[in-house]
Amino acid sequence: MDTTEFHRKIRELAPLDSLSSKHFDLLVKKVRQIKGKKGERVFRRGESDKNHIYLLEGKIELTKGNQTIDIIKSGTEQAKHSIAHSQPRTLDARIITSEAIYIKIPSDMLDIMLTWDQTGDYHVDEVSLMEDKDDTDWMVNILQSKAFRKISPANLQSIFLRMEEVQYKAGDIVINQDQPGDYFYILKSGLCQATRKLPKRPGSIKLADLRPGDTFGEEALISDTPRNATLTMVTDGSLMRLSKEDFLALMNEPMLNRISYKEGLRLAEEKSAIWLDVRLPNEHKQQHIPGSKNLPLVFLRMKMKQLDKDKTYIIYCDTGGRSSAAAFLLGLEGFDTYVLTDGIASIKAELLEATA
Repeated sequence: MDTTEFHRKIRELAPLDSLSSKHFDLLVKKVRQIKGKKGERVFRRGESDKNHIYLLEGKIELTKGNQTIDIIKSGTEQAKHSIAHSQPRTLDARIITSEAIYIKIPSDMLDIMLTWDQTGDYHVDEVSLMEDKDDTDWMVNILQSKAFRKISPANLQSIFLRMEEVQYKAGDIVINQDQPGDYFYILKSGLCQATRKLPKRPGSIKLADLRPGDTFGEEALISDTPRNATLTMVTDGSLMRLSKEDFLALMNEPMLNRISYKEGLRLAEEKSAIWLDVRLPNEHKQQHIPGSKNLPLVFLRMKMKQLDKDKTYIIYCDTGGRSSAAAFLLGLEGFDTYVLTDGIASIKAELLEATA
């Protein structure tokens, strides 16, 4: 099936047939085409895959136990609709023809595109997207990140409408360490590098290499502190930026799960959640929650791979500023996080411990 035919078939599916061309083109970037053979499972009862699944060629049998509930045949009116879409799945689905082709569309992405279409006041053109076929990749990546799924489609509309694009040349400094924070950035094209100068140490250390779709600048905005790193363009490129005021209102707060100390203790006991202290080592040594792990915010990008995405983290600092910034960063990478409300300052001293 060539690309033209593939797009034509997808365009006939409901509710994709109602999307504007701009939003359809954005969505199709995340459509997965899968070819399967007879007997292969398409999905299992009890799964929560958060996808809309459509059959393009072949037949799929839907069963519950040993009972056949339905048979979906490609090209029919029934096949224009998502297959047994209840989540978790209430049926098993398997291929019963020699081969079959079906697609998976992320449900949250589809919902966003439909919302934007139906509100009637948002167009992809309005965020200054160019006609290059790869130019929307940064936007698609952002929409698909786990953390951004917590933001309502309405807020996402406002975010993209209020962002402005800025062009940079290789070697340009985007933000300087120790300067006040004024914008949140998403790298749209090109490459850049984050570095930090440390006290009593010559030169700078590299914190991270950033690629299109990566974000930066949030720490200073959330914690209301000076920039803790310098961002330098490695190649020519462009960035989308959002003002501090818009970032805090539209992005930061919706992405944070705040929790009390008592609730945190329950999570740690019932779900083996891990307390994560993002203060500096000397602060942690002086006083910390028993059993907590220390990973300073300034090194979070560099050492994030040391953390386990299968674990839940309850993040804290002294008052909540640095922990909110850490939760935002980890959320963008798909971590399950909570922020301790009001930080360690809200906990009685006798419940804390010090490292000798």
